[in-house]
Amino acid sequence: MTRAVEELNRRMLRSRDAIDRTYAQPLDIQALAQVASVSEAHYIRTFRATYGETPHRYLQRRRVERAMFLLRETDRSITDVCLDVGFASLGTFSRTFRDIVGVNPTDYRAHAEAAVAPNCFTMAWTRPSSFGEAASRNGQ
Repeated sequence: MTRAVEELNRRMLRSRDAIDRTYAQPLDIQALAQVASVSEAHYIRTFRATYGETPHRYLQRRRVERAMFLLRETDRSITDVCLDVGFASLGTFSRTFRDIVGVNPTDYRAHAEAAVAPNCFTMAWTRPSSFGEAASRNGQ
């Protein structure tokens, strides 16, 4: 790996960390591109090439992961969870949640069990897979 590629990967990782820290805020491609020191268009292309999904889809998946935790571990209303993780619309939240997880938030909550393992293991075990989404859309 060349030094330039290594440096770009480091900057992309910093921008992904910025998304992780501010997942409940609106996605600001311009600010993230500045973190990575590239243009907005190049940022989106490079992010997708590096992580296999666009920044927007990555943010949606991170929000859904957090929502899964809140639905599993708390008794807060689905609307409150939706707003807390950064979605502005309950309809968009429900549709995105179903697309990523495979069931709607109500069904997920009804069948989810509270975790008895450390949070890092639970997150890895319950993390929605982007590959599964692509495979299901492609009929695999």
